[in-house]
Amino acid sequence: MAEKLDLISKCIRTFPDFPTKGIAFKDIFPVLKDPKALAAVTDLFEEHVRRAYPQVDLIVGLDARGFLFGPLLAQRLGVGFAPIRKKGKLPGPTLSVAYSLEYAKADAEMQEDAVSAGQKVLIIDDLLATGGTLYAACELIKQQKAEVLGCLVVVELKYLNGSEKLQSTPVFSLIQY
Repeated sequence: MAEKLDLISKCIRTFPDFPTKGIAFKDIFPVLKDPKALAAVTDLFEEHVRRAYPQVDLIVGLDARGFLFGPLLAQRLGVGFAPIRKKGKLPGPTLSVAYSLEYAKADAEMQEDAVSAGQKVLIIDDLLATGGTLYAACELIKQQKAEVLGCLVVVELKYLNGSEKLQSTPVFSLIQY
């Protein structure tokens, strides 16, 4: 496990003052470029989910980098995948929740039939900062009367206390800053 975490960590780059001054942007794209690092992310998420959440029915990924890790994990687990997108990007009837990012405001949206009542759901994204996006995702899942088992992220910025916003929802992060 330590080798895999080290490989992932070495791939993550920091860009200061991006997208706005004062933000230290964590770039996970080099993880995707390195097949061993990408496999390590998927392996570690799969091991955690099989151990902690064998009852999971659905993986929900957040726009846009949650779409990169979510389907890989869902396929390995033999469960479905559903997206949560920025408002106005999905066809058909949708539900939405407004939220705040560390540098902007936005709306998260998902199709009304993406999650069924009673399903046990894990939410995946690349990064947890202030917790606004994951909190909105949890609210969307709850609106559909499904159960949020937890959240999975590649990177957690602990100094922003985003997991506190999620209250009792467990967060599993591979790399913490």
